[in-house]
Amino acid sequence: MLLTTQEAAGKLRRTKACLEAWRCRGGGPVFVKIGRGVFYREEDLENFIKAGRRTSTSQVNQ
Repeated sequence: MLLTTQEAAGKLRRTKACLEAWRCRGGGPVFVKIGRGVFYREEDLENFIKAGRRTSTSQVNQ
């Protein structure tokens, strides 16, 4: 299922503006462009969340 930016932001507990900034800078979840529309797959949001899991605050991304 494809989610709008607003819906994806809600699932991640972030603002729509945050997701828009991530799209410009990189570092956010994978997104899909269809024409002028931007959408997020639920699977990609889950993968983004899993990639952010840590066991301590000093753990770095791998």
